[in-house]
Amino acid sequence: MSIETTKMSSRGQIVIPQDIRESVEAKEGTVFAIFGNGDTIILKKMETPTKEKIIDDLRKIAKEGRKKAEKLGIKESDVSILIKKIRGR
Repeated sequence: MSIETTKMSSRGQIVIPQDIRESVEAKEGTVFAIFGNGDTIILKKMETPTKEKIIDDLRKIAKEGRKKAEKLGIKESDVSILIKKIRGR
């Protein structure tokens, strides 16, 4: 873990030192979550998921949903009927 110092500008901007940027692989446009408490500020690099990761996650969610529906005895053809019933149509 690296420790560096930096100053805040009059506009509230700080520079993340180059060796720390390199160690966390931060480039221009990298998004950070900022946590503050008392006199402590923490920056957490936010990862943007790839298209493939999002598709993979959605497939996993759909697979889990199908398993739960199967356990409950719900068929795909039942879904539109259930939606209409819930909507009161």
